[in-house]
Amino acid sequence: MTSAFFLKKKLALTCDSRHNLASVGKRLACLALTTTSVLVISSAGAHAQALAPATLGGESRTAGTTNDVVQVITAKTDPTIAQMTKHVVKKSPRIAAKKVEPVAAHKPAQSIANAPSRASFTMEPVRPMNQPTVNQTPQHGGRFSFKNAEGKKESIPVISQYYPKQITYPYAKVDRRIDSRLVQAATLAQERAHAHSRSRCWHYVKDALLASGVIDSRPKTELARDAASELVNNYGFKKLSVTNPFAAPVGSVLVYGTARSVGHVELRTKDGFVSDFRSPTPSKRPLVGVYAKL
Repeated sequence: MTSAFFLKKKLALTCDSRHNLASVGKRLACLALTTTSVLVISSAGAHAQALAPATLGGESRTAGTTNDVVQVITAKTDPTIAQMTKHVVKKSPRIAAKKVEPVAAHKPAQSIANAPSRASFTMEPVRPMNQPTVNQTPQHGGRFSFKNAEGKKESIPVISQYYPKQITYPYAKVDRRIDSRLVQAATLAQERAHAHSRSRCWHYVKDALLASGVIDSRPKTELARDAASELVNNYGFKKLSVTNPFAAPVGSVLVYGTARSVGHVELRTKDGFVSDFRSPTPSKRPLVGVYAKL
């Protein structure tokens, strides 16, 4: 009985010891896992603090956070690991400060120092609009160089802008003293005229005068230089005291030519002269006279 009782008690103690050893092993494993997790979390926090900018208030929290992390690590881990972690946590804010400092402090100073040198090349004085500039630097290519007939080099300014003067001719005036049918004759001649001469000026003027009713029969002369004498002698026209063709009134008949030429005849319109063709300017032949029926 006694030996059997001691045997059962021994077996019970053996089982309890094994159970205790197993539970101790599990606790040690959990402790190691917890220590590893704390170490990883602290390393990640230290790395995040190292990458964070210095202006976000990380420096004010660095001291307290570092001490807390170091105290937790040193309480449950090996002193060597705790010392290495403390070294990393203390060193990282300094590295971040060194990386941020050149960007925040030196670059603005460098840009401010270089600003005047660039401004000296680009800034120009403000001039009022539509005012001539004085002492302007001549542009490259502003003058054309060449050699004259004697072989000497000369240069002249190149004209880059050209403002043509529009040539305008005076409009003819309507004289109330002359027959109004002459104005109608000038309109008919302008409608029938061509762009270029066909050497039939007197024929077209005859047709216009006859169609307007100024004359009641067709003139019989063939040469334009003879138109003045026939109009005065046979149809009651009179010579006006006008020597400038542009000053002739609308509807008047202008006769040009000499004794040795065929001559030319045309009617004055409001904006030009017309015979068998239209022209803004009068004939270049000698003017015999300006005639109209009053």
